[in-house]
Amino acid sequence: MAKAKKSIYFCQNCGHEESKWLGQCPMCREWNTFVEEKVTVSKGTAAKNTVREAEVVTLSSVSTDQEDRMQTEIEELDRVLGGGVVPGSLVLVGGDPGIGKSTLLLQVCKRLSDQGRKVLYISGEESLKQIKLRANRMGTFSDHLLLLCETNLETIRQVIEREHPAVAVIDSIQTMYSEEVTAAPGSVSQVREATNTLMQIAKGLNITIFIVGHVTKEGTVAGPRVLEHMVDTVLYFEGDRHASYRILRGVKNRFGSTNEIGVFEMRETGLEEVPNPSEYMLNGRPEDASGSVVACSMEGTRPILMEIQALVCRSNFGMPRRTAAGTDYNRVNLLMAVLEKRVGLPLSNYDAYINIAGGIRMNEPAIDLGIVMAIVSSYKNQSISPGTIVFGEVGLSGEVRAVSMPEQRVAEARKLGFKTCIMPQVSKDMLKKIEGIEVIGVKSVNQAMNLI
Repeated sequence: MAKAKKSIYFCQNCGHEESKWLGQCPMCREWNTFVEEKVTVSKGTAAKNTVREAEVVTLSSVSTDQEDRMQTEIEELDRVLGGGVVPGSLVLVGGDPGIGKSTLLLQVCKRLSDQGRKVLYISGEESLKQIKLRANRMGTFSDHLLLLCETNLETIRQVIEREHPAVAVIDSIQTMYSEEVTAAPGSVSQVREATNTLMQIAKGLNITIFIVGHVTKEGTVAGPRVLEHMVDTVLYFEGDRHASYRILRGVKNRFGSTNEIGVFEMRETGLEEVPNPSEYMLNGRPEDASGSVVACSMEGTRPILMEIQALVCRSNFGMPRRTAAGTDYNRVNLLMAVLEKRVGLPLSNYDAYINIAGGIRMNEPAIDLGIVMAIVSSYKNQSISPGTIVFGEVGLSGEVRAVSMPEQRVAEARKLGFKTCIMPQVSKDMLKKIEGIEVIGVKSVNQAMNLI
């Protein structure tokens, strides 16, 4: 067949393609994200003999037995994956450069190879010596771990078909290229083709493949969002790479929940699990300081306690300044409007700075009452008892609404030594009696303020 080249414009943010350049992407509404790429198009139709017959089955004949999952022996990762690694799945691990993606996957390779499973680690960014230097900090690796430094997809396919490992790691997808695509490695066309090839290998040979995807600081390389609809599971590393902790969050999972998170701490020997993130987040909390409140948020089935800090001071300009770090900025403005209208606090002349200590980001409505109490505490310059924990959703009428799973939140607070829990009255009525902690129910923000 004759082949011709033509230009197609891809959105670097979402992967949408157009036949001409546009200033704004019609899908993701981002500006100046379209890039031109030359693609090869075959002229003519495919032969009829290439079409195979499809087999149809009845719904009752489909087995619902769960497939055996491979345990990575990293409990935080297994929880996010939904109980372990599913054979034949395609998992994307995304995040900024230097966040710890390669370190985590190398630790996964170590744990799985120690179980006697054949693991193939394919690197397109680092040499064998660089991988060896990182591996020396993690301990001794077994001979079941195989290394390959290659970026050609055709060569990688041959190696995987020959070795047939149980797990393969591609680090990273932006460095892989196919000779059938004329675009440069890292472009949207190459990333799509590489992911499609790896998906065929994973499903055809029943091999679990982990893909590392990252974006540059300038955002010029196609990001992993282009791949999210093609893979089975999407995991994202969050957190400042200059800080010691990392949060692994599942944003897509065909084999489990997307509400779970895993907390890790970066150490010299690699990423260490943080089995109790609440205690970790509350380390160094000041005592008898105004504007500091401990709240509780649920991430999947795990309650996480965090310190919410607020600093309210009189504004020197006509327009007060509002700043929110770790939570939704618009939500903070909404809560401050509720305090001014329903409670009568003159906050329109005050600057407000809200921060969730530790750099963690939480958007659950259950932390509304904690933000409100922190703002009131800072405004009145009255400290809240360090043994008190607060949670509840605040409505526009100033009412405190119920939250999900209050029993797990109270149990976590009691385990960490808190003596008093301020929560919605509706949730308290549904709560069983828990020894060792005093539970106080409130119906409105006014009742909660009177407890300070």
